Amino acid sequence: MDKLPAVGLLTPLDLNTVEAVPESHVWPHLDESSQKFESDKTVSIPVVDFNDDNVLELIGKACEEWGMFQLINHGIPKTLTAETEEVARCLFGLPQSQKMKTLNVPGTANGYCMARLTKHHDKMMWHEGFTIIGSPVDDFKKLWPSDYQPFCDKVEEYQLKMKALADKLISLIFKYLGISDEEMVKKLSYIDPATGKPHLALRLNSFPPCPEPSKVMGLAAHTDTSLFTMLHQARREGLQILNEKEGWLPLAPRRDALIINIGDFLQIISNGRFHSVPHRVMIRETEKTTMSMAYFFHPPGHLYVAPYCKPLSETLQTPIYRGVNVKEYFIIKAKASGKGIAALTI
Repeated sequence: MDKLPAVGLLTPLDLNTVEAVPESHVWPHLDESSQKFESDKTVSIPVVDFNDDNVLELIGKACEEWGMFQLINHGIPKTLTAETEEVARCLFGLPQSQKMKTLNVPGTANGYCMARLTKHHDKMMWHEGFTIIGSPVDDFKKLWPSDYQPFCDKVEEYQLKMKALADKLISLIFKYLGISDEEMVKKLSYIDPATGKPHLALRLNSFPPCPEPSKVMGLAAHTDTSLFTMLHQARREGLQILNEKEGWLPLAPRRDALIINIGDFLQIISNGRFHSVPHRVMIRETEKTTMSMAYFFHPPGHLYVAPYCKPLSETLQTPIYRGVNVKEYFIIKAKASGKGIAALTI
């Protein structure tokens, strides 16, 4: 079967109205184990307290051993998270005709969209999304013409808090890798000098109830094309990570934690010390729509990313990946059906 066309050329299906899963969304060969969500099958990834005196070592070790950890006492107010989640709930609850006014089109990133992973697969996912880069005001005016400002204010406040946290995290991660503040500024200035716009993205994800959940995929297996991603997981079950020995393992995230997972660019920069972990979202039987909010922290497109090998290290360090321009990496990953890291291995 031919691959689906680029996401921007596809019209999202109104998943809230279908009575049976259409063939376009039926994923063949889903193994039975992937649909099980028993508590004794879940895995608990490391929990890092941001107020811990040893937070630097805890984050570094979690990134090395898991590529993912749960961050508590992160400073994002619970009320703000809940209010932003309510904005997402209101957004996805709008009529399909209203959401389609903000449909993401080729060459742009903002707006209502299907999972970007769709272009790598023959089937579509049981998912609808909304991407926000910078201010959401232009899109929100189309969604709520007369009262868009309160929605904008809440999302922008959430973005500011998440950006401040991301700044702190990347500083700690680079310190653990032995990269100085001067090198960090030089290597990873996330403000594009050409546009002055930040390269940070908030993606709202919705997983509507499904009449036949065993046939569908919420989000297909993938790694994130970011430095790291900060995820608020409103749903307790469904997120799974790939373990080399045991296969797909469901996670049981803490309600008070943000899930931090390493992206491809940090795997490259760390020269393989950190791993960008494959993960996916399965759909379980539920009568309610479940959601998540993912905040992507990634370098600008003009940046050249390469392994950092300490020049004064006691042991010889050899790069295991070739360096790559950020824009080039997106192209490489797309051509490799989402498996970009492998294409850079020396």
